[in-house]
Amino acid sequence: MAENELRTALDLLEREKHIPREAILDAIKEALLQACEKTYGTSDNFSVVMNNDTCEYHIYEKKTVVDEVTDPATEITLSEAHEYDGSYKVGDTVNIEIKTKHKVEHKTVVSEVSNSAKQISLDEAHEYSSAYKLGDVIEIESDPVDFGRIAAKTAKDTIVQKIKEEEKLSIYDEFKAKEGTIVTGIVERFVGKNMSINLGRTDAMLMESEQIKGEHYEVTDRIKVLILEVSEDKRGARIRLTRTHPDFIRCLFTEEVSEIRDGIVEIKAISREAGNRTKIAVYSNDPDVDPVGACVGMNGSRVNAVVSEIGKEKIDIIEWSDNAASFIENALAPAKVIAVVADSDEKRAKVVVPDFQLSLAIGREGQNARLAARLTGFRIDIKSESQARELGDEFIDMSGYYDDVYDDDYEEGADSDEDASDSESDEYQEADDDQSDDYEDADTSEEEGSASDTDSED
Repeated sequence: MAENELRTALDLLEREKHIPREAILDAIKEALLQACEKTYGTSDNFSVVMNNDTCEYHIYEKKTVVDEVTDPATEITLSEAHEYDGSYKVGDTVNIEIKTKHKVEHKTVVSEVSNSAKQISLDEAHEYSSAYKLGDVIEIESDPVDFGRIAAKTAKDTIVQKIKEEEKLSIYDEFKAKEGTIVTGIVERFVGKNMSINLGRTDAMLMESEQIKGEHYEVTDRIKVLILEVSEDKRGARIRLTRTHPDFIRCLFTEEVSEIRDGIVEIKAISREAGNRTKIAVYSNDPDVDPVGACVGMNGSRVNAVVSEIGKEKIDIIEWSDNAASFIENALAPAKVIAVVADSDEKRAKVVVPDFQLSLAIGREGQNARLAARLTGFRIDIKSESQARELGDEFIDMSGYYDDVYDDDYEEGADSDEDASDSESDEYQEADDDQSDDYEDADTSEEEGSASDTDSED
């Protein structure tokens, strides 16, 4: 392959497969040395010099000048060394170029040769033509060394293998840098209920457990996925995709809300049951910016854009507070809370809600209370107002609270049938001695994975 063809091939690999030119040139050097080993039996005394810009390369065989040769592979006589350069002496190392390409050399006819690379004796010149005389310059075509079929195949296999390895490494590095971000892929095929997603340079599997229940995709559909984790094995990059992880919601809001990207609004905590409901706690570093309003957007435009990506899943956006009681009260929305007593050391909280708000606070199948517990990191014990008053000081001192603490919007019967539980409150009671509605921040959903959605910053 000519140098210009090699340069073109290297440029193509670098542009399309993101394989560094230096890596391929190193592979070519290694392949040439392996070819020398196949041809000469060893490569220990061979070296390859390559110009990375022009891709021109030379192979040199190193031999030591000696008085008497005992190993022709590594030694050369003084007289033979003087054919290359008359200045060599015993003990010097001679670099003899192995000609691997058809070349035309120009040599000057001299009476005594001191440099065989540039000079030729008159007798040798007459072997080409008797017309040559001293001082003439002769063009001599040199025959390249034939490495043979086996050596050539070995060299080719080495280069191909190196290209594959570098491509795998390049893909791994590219997607490792995208870990924790959302990318758009194309549904390529189905393997059972798992989806193979084309991400451009590689494919990755979206497992059934990482898909939002109720969603339906067809082959060639575009789909947004979160790159949750990228690891490496013998086959290359292993990319774990998800749409159920809480960080998927975090990234969607980051894309939609400029205040989050600018660091003005922070997402402090997320708890999620994919396909059903998500609670997200936000905080503003600017007192003039409403964090909840920023995430909701004008006429709900921003939150609706997120919801459109996750189907029918509901999203509750609440304001984070470093006051544990206030944070827990906000987390139990849309239910109205009368009183909260939080123990930050024990991570336990007691909550009192109006009688008609108890089912709303607990949520369908305990979902609202469960998500609130994960969001805040507190074990939450919920009682209705009448239950709390019956227990008296044993639960919460209610003397400082009055019946008119709730707004007109929360009058009896105002709770939503959609969010409220269909069952009586005692169906959600834990098997504790006090028979309370006690919800802790346990990781009861597979979708949560290793998420940090229960972490809230003080």
